[in-house]
Amino acid sequence: MSLTSVVAPSPAPRNVAALIGERLSLSALHQLGGTLGGYSFVKVVVDRENAVIHFLNDARHSFHAIYIGEEILGVPEERVRAEIDSYNQDFYHGPDRRFLLGILARHPQMLSLETVEVDTMPAELIREFHAFVARYVDPALPLLFKPANQLQERIVREIPPGELPRVFAHELFSTAPFVALNPGTATGRLRAFRTEAEYRAATLDWSDIIVMDRVPDDIPRLSGIVNARHTTPLSHTNVLATGWQIPNAVQLGALADIERRGLDGKWVEYTVDTQALTLREIDEPASAAPPSWYAQRVTLEEPESERSPIVNLARLRAADRYRYGTKAANLGELHHVLAHGSQRLLGFYQVPRPPRENLLPYLARLLDVPADADLHAAARRLLDDHVRVPRGIALPFSLQRRFLESSPRIQQAIGKLKMALELDAREIEPLCVELQSLIRSARMPGALAGEIDSALVSQLAGVQTFVVRSSSNAEDLAGFSAAGIYESLNHVTTAERIFASVKEVWASLVSVRSVRLRRQAGISLDECYMGVVIQEQVAADFGGVLVTTNPMNRADFRTVYVNVSPHVTDVVDGSALPMQYLYSTVEGGGRTVSLGDAAADLDEAAHAQLQRLAIAGRLLQGHFSPDYTFGSPVDVEWLADGDHLHLVQLRPYSV
Repeated sequence: MSLTSVVAPSPAPRNVAALIGERLSLSALHQLGGTLGGYSFVKVVVDRENAVIHFLNDARHSFHAIYIGEEILGVPEERVRAEIDSYNQDFYHGPDRRFLLGILARHPQMLSLETVEVDTMPAELIREFHAFVARYVDPALPLLFKPANQLQERIVREIPPGELPRVFAHELFSTAPFVALNPGTATGRLRAFRTEAEYRAATLDWSDIIVMDRVPDDIPRLSGIVNARHTTPLSHTNVLATGWQIPNAVQLGALADIERRGLDGKWVEYTVDTQALTLREIDEPASAAPPSWYAQRVTLEEPESERSPIVNLARLRAADRYRYGTKAANLGELHHVLAHGSQRLLGFYQVPRPPRENLLPYLARLLDVPADADLHAAARRLLDDHVRVPRGIALPFSLQRRFLESSPRIQQAIGKLKMALELDAREIEPLCVELQSLIRSARMPGALAGEIDSALVSQLAGVQTFVVRSSSNAEDLAGFSAAGIYESLNHVTTAERIFASVKEVWASLVSVRSVRLRRQAGISLDECYMGVVIQEQVAADFGGVLVTTNPMNRADFRTVYVNVSPHVTDVVDGSALPMQYLYSTVEGGGRTVSLGDAAADLDEAAHAQLQRLAIAGRLLQGHFSPDYTFGSPVDVEWLADGDHLHLVQLRPYSV
């Protein structure tokens, strides 16, 4: 069929394999397509050789390549799958490719056309693809090309808008009506808060499902979260929701909808899946059964609080967490990997991904070495050239114990708090506040201050500014992430401020929120200790958080999610919306998901740094994996300058 011989629109029932060579009406798009994030979409194949367009039925054809093989080329599915890398090379990278592949999505005021993320389609083919598809879609809505990766974003910006109507992913994301942050189902009482003052004045219970524009970082453990404005899946609040395994989503207009339906204060069943969220009113139960997490008890490894030395972080290994805390031990392990390498670095890439025996050829391309090169050596070179861990020292649990035991008033307050916890007394919160105040105001014994000072002089002489970080044994656990509940302080300079900051970190172990959350998880105060990390504060151009998974699509093994901010604390505390990116650690390439509160995207050099960060994170995922599937993602806080990536924290990311 020629480009000009367009037949009249016709409906396409779900049992039709594809609509071929015909104009796609809006009703046919809905019938043929699937839905993602609330939008209807349909897969598109343009056969340039025969000048024919194919709109695929998503229910019958999950992959472009399989459809092309079976329906156009006459190649059995088994053979296409067995040779998938060869087909993908031709479909997505071939300079004279026969087929142009993409996705057509319907938005409220337009249609968007995009390729798959790995496609390296040049400007000429982008123009041709858009012009061809535009002839076969309903003209009632404008068709805009949506770049699928940062390479295409740069290409499209060089094309005049009058020649190629376009919309960028970050522009759509900022107006997306729905984003699934953590799928799941829960029942509970819906509590809608229009202001933070309303939230602060309320008393919340484990059975509550809260709805706010942006949920504050200090939430207690709840049954569900609805964000009525956009946020990042990597904020502390959303990391906690993932760890607690409660449904969590962004739904624009949620507050108005809840008011219209009269759901505030009502009991509902709340469900989040990849397509949408639903709130269904239910009868209030006579006696609400606690959620599954309420009965789960978190078990802590037995801590060691006898006298241990203050040590350089580089001397620690992961197994030292029982004396120095998880954060310090993981930083020590990072130092060890950078200094000595690890046979586990390639773990993620060695796992079979049928029909592929493994992903090692992809890693070779990412590392820019031949397929038969020593990939372990190449991986180490990437880490050696680009990754650093700031220098630092670790204060052991025993130092905290000695400090607490030095003050009879603190000991008395601890005894009162333990008794109140045992009796479930009303005085728990004021006792926590009192104990924190005593810890902050107590004099640091001369012997302890001397040990800290000596360690800083011998290990970190010349450092101008420090970061003082918490490192507890009651965090980063299965079922208890504790993200953001303990203190870390930046911009610390003098010895006096270092001692005060160390006490502030110790005091955070008995904050109202940390005591309450640990109590819900069955963690006794007697079991909890706090180590402290004192590190050099490095200068950086930008920083952020990386998780080696796609939180919005857990089945996507290829990509990792990166948040970026000029100030790393903005990323995790939710005070500013960061830039958000997806980077492939298989085929390579990135995608700008959201600009957040930034006025413009990062430059090409910064994008290259983020690609290196993504690969480094995937390699480190292999080393830190608790099993041999190498599929457990890690959460990394990082800073970047022009030459290096400075990793300041690494922990498991709960899925």
